[in-house]
Amino acid sequence: MLDYREDRAIDTMRFRPCIDLHQGKVKQIVGGSLSDDDPEGVQTNFETGQPPEWFARLYRRDNLTGGHVIQLGPGNRQAAEAALAAWPGGLQLGGGVTIDNAARWLDAGAAAVIVTSWVFHHGTVDMDRLRQLSRLVGPDRLVLDLSCRRKGDDYFIVTDRWQTFTRECITPRLLDRLAPFCYEYLVHGVDVEGRCQGIETDLVALLGRWAGIPITYAGGIDSQAALETIQRLGDGRIDFTVGSALDIFGGRQLAYRDLARRYGGGHSKNTKRR
Repeated sequence: MLDYREDRAIDTMRFRPCIDLHQGKVKQIVGGSLSDDDPEGVQTNFETGQPPEWFARLYRRDNLTGGHVIQLGPGNRQAAEAALAAWPGGLQLGGGVTIDNAARWLDAGAAAVIVTSWVFHHGTVDMDRLRQLSRLVGPDRLVLDLSCRRKGDDYFIVTDRWQTFTRECITPRLLDRLAPFCYEYLVHGVDVEGRCQGIETDLVALLGRWAGIPITYAGGIDSQAALETIQRLGDGRIDFTVGSALDIFGGRQLAYRDLARRYGGGHSKNTKRR
C-alpha cells in the first residue's frame, strides 16, 4: 500500500485536496448549513457531474497525497468506496467513522480514518473511546477532526455535522493531550467554511503557535493572499484544503493546476516539529 506520509521539508506548506460527498455526489456546501433537522436547508455552492473516482484519479496523477474523502451525512458509502478504490492508500476517509467501521474503511483503501463525533461524549473528549480507537487502527492511521466555531474569544470543537458545540476549545493543552493518539489534526473553521470570504486568521495563528503533529486547516480560503497568510502564521507547518474557491469545484478564485504545482507533493512523517 502507498505510504502517503512521504518525506518533505518540515516547514513546507502542502495542498491537501478534498472530495466532499453529499447524497452520493461530489459537492461543495456551506459548512454550517448541514443539519439532520433541516435536510432541505443545506446551502450548496457546487455539484459536479464527475464521479468521486474522477477526482481521486486526478489527485493520484498529481501525487497530492493525504487528501480527504468526507461523507457529509448518510447515503455516501458507495461513492466513498469508489474514491478509495481509485487510489488505495492515497486518501483519508472521514464522516461517520466509529470503532465498529474504522477497520473496514482501512481495508477499503483509506490511508487513515478521520474521527470527531465518536470520540466526544457529553460535550467532552471521551479518552477511553479515543484510546480504544487508537489501539485498534494505530495512531499513525488516525486523524482527529477538531473542526470548530468561534464563541467569544475561543474556538470550540463542534460535532454532529458541526451543529453541536462541545465544551472543549482549541488550546495548546488540548492539542498536547490528544496528540499521542493520532497522526494529524484536521481543523475546519466552520463559520467561514464554504463562504469564500476569508480565513479564520485568529484560529490559524493559534494553530501556528503550537509545535506538534501535522495540522491541516480548511475554511474560507479564497485567494493566494489567504494562502500566504496561512504560510506566514503557520510558519509553513500548517497544510491547507481548498473547496468552493477552487476551479474544479466551480470556483473562480484559485486554479487547481497552480496549487498542485506550487504546493504539491508528499506529507511529512509522523514526527514532532522543531
